[in-house]
Amino acid sequence: QVQLVESGGGLVQAGGSLRLSCAASGSISSFAAMAWYRQAPGKQRELVARVQRSGTTYYVDSVKGRFAISRDNAKNTVSLQMNSLKPEDTAVYYCFAFDPVVAANYWGQGTQVTVSS
Repeated sequence: QVQLVESGGGLVQAGGSLRLSCAASGSISSFAAMAWYRQAPGKQRELVARVQRSGTTYYVDSVKGRFAISRDNAKNTVSLQMNSLKPEDTAVYYCFAFDPVVAANYWGQGTQVTVSS
């Protein structure tokens, strides 16, 4: 069982930046994908960004050009650099990992990001 722990959330003004980090309790080198999801009040959880083991990335249209995801297999971390933040980015952000070796999904506990206008 791998634990994921997020950090870096907080309150920021519109146009500002935040960097979220997710630390895994074990090796992530075999994880097929690591990702960041978010869930705003009253809305469904949505995929924000994903990075595959190959390094291929995916971003939801609303964050393209503003967010950047990266993974560091040596440090067992995945990060999300968020720039030009907008009030609509306000949500709880969750770290996610998929380990195909054991066919397991892992979730972090979430970190709050609040963007004020």
